[in-house]
Amino acid sequence: MPQTPDYIRISDEIVSDVRSGRVEPGEKLPSIADMSDRFGVSSSTIQMVYVRLEALRVIRRHQGKGIFVTDPKTWMREP
Repeated sequence: MPQTPDYIRISDEIVSDVRSGRVEPGEKLPSIADMSDRFGVSSSTIQMVYVRLEALRVIRRHQGKGIFVTDPKTWMREP
């Protein structure tokens, strides 16, 4: 059975944290370097995580300020 790519596994974990309330809307996410250390993956993998989360509208990047979680009501669908 194929293994789930790291960038999908990590982004799914972040989405789960937002849905559960462990990560709040408006919360600033760690830098790419910090997330790379935390998950033990390359910075390019974390860059892919953030690109995926941005495409899903889970995060928003603010130039010079950081990466912030958006309000789940704008992207989360009812099960």
